Amino acid sequence: MKKLFIRIFDFFNTIESKIAFYPTLLAFSGFLVALLMIYLEQHGISRKIMDVFPLLMVEDGDTALTVLSACLGGLISLMVFSFSMVMLLLSQASNNYSPRLLPGLISDKRHQLILGVYMATILYNIFTLFSIEPSEKKYTLPGFSVLLGIGFTILCLAAFIYFIHNISQSIQINNILDNIFQSAEKRLQKLIESEDSANNDFPNTDNWYEYKAGRSGYFQNISIMNILNICEEEKTKIYLTVPKGFFVLKNSVFIKSEKKLDEKIVDSIISNISFARGELIEDNYILAFKQITEIAVKAMSPGINDPGTAINAIDYLTDLFALRMQKKDNGVIVQDEKATLKIAVVSFEELIYNVMASLRTYCKHDPIMVEKLLWMLKYLQVQPAASEEYRNAVKNEMKTLLKQAKKAFDSKKDEIAIENMASD
Repeated sequence: MKKLFIRIFDFFNTIESKIAFYPTLLAFSGFLVALLMIYLEQHGISRKIMDVFPLLMVEDGDTALTVLSACLGGLISLMVFSFSMVMLLLSQASNNYSPRLLPGLISDKRHQLILGVYMATILYNIFTLFSIEPSEKKYTLPGFSVLLGIGFTILCLAAFIYFIHNISQSIQINNILDNIFQSAEKRLQKLIESEDSANNDFPNTDNWYEYKAGRSGYFQNISIMNILNICEEEKTKIYLTVPKGFFVLKNSVFIKSEKKLDEKIVDSIISNISFARGELIEDNYILAFKQITEIAVKAMSPGINDPGTAINAIDYLTDLFALRMQKKDNGVIVQDEKATLKIAVVSFEELIYNVMASLRTYCKHDPIMVEKLLWMLKYLQVQPAASEEYRNAVKNEMKTLLKQAKKAFDSKKDEIAIENMASD
């Protein structure tokens, strides 16, 4: 039962990020509301309401058909325009910033809900039109259904105004960076809080039994309690060799066990781990570092040439690195004060090297960008750290940056400026 629940949960997480998920649900709800109104009209709901509020009802079949047809045509045009705006947003974000941003923009629930409201109203108006006869009189016309169709159309117009406002905000780089940062910050805070009782004492796994994943995909989610129970039942310890959020190859070693496991137990462990074809910041904060770094690198490319965006990206990276320094390079999970499960993690030294390697390549020729990177590294040196090795890694990156920048600069004045800044 637990395995079935995990599979259903993973399936829901996968389809929820698709752009058609919420529009499909809301469109189906519009169809159901239309059927409900047809049923209620057969029981005279319009006649009862007309006796109380006669001014709110359409009293002629031809007028009702004309009004609903006009609403329907306008909504279809509105929906086409809105979809075009979404595609333009995705294209612009991909070209100017990074293709990695597309999954996050596509999964924006506000855009999906607005498009879903359009679809639901269109389907409702279509099926309401089917129930209207041009020759119908005042007391046989589905007046309340027509009134609802007009009301839904007005709601769509209000949603369109909000849609234009929201999409104009979504394309701004500051908002994109802020959304990425907030998602990664929440994930990191959660991981830091979970390390309060963490135990670093985990045995060496070099001689442990090795097992392959048997399937490929991004290591997205894991049912920790189920795997801890398996460890307890089998009297073993388990080490997952791939960090969460990274791509797992089906023929690579993914599981290491202190004791030998039979095939059924290995399959049971794999069944408690979900694999996806895409990456999410909510599951992998490392992706946020990648995305922000790619935005900075793209901004410094000759085709874009936008150092202001690169500076903004470095500001967000500085804040994220300062938070990451509070997290231990430790993936040990403890149950009953025993370290029985360990998941591989990306060390701080490896993380800052990967980020700085890309930034050095594209920013070392620009004195202003080099000064900004030095400012970031100097700031990180004085931040609280879970290990003194983190500060050593920052110091090494600063030395490497200065060395490469001096070789790239043509002006002696620029060399002196960054040397003075580094020594302050």
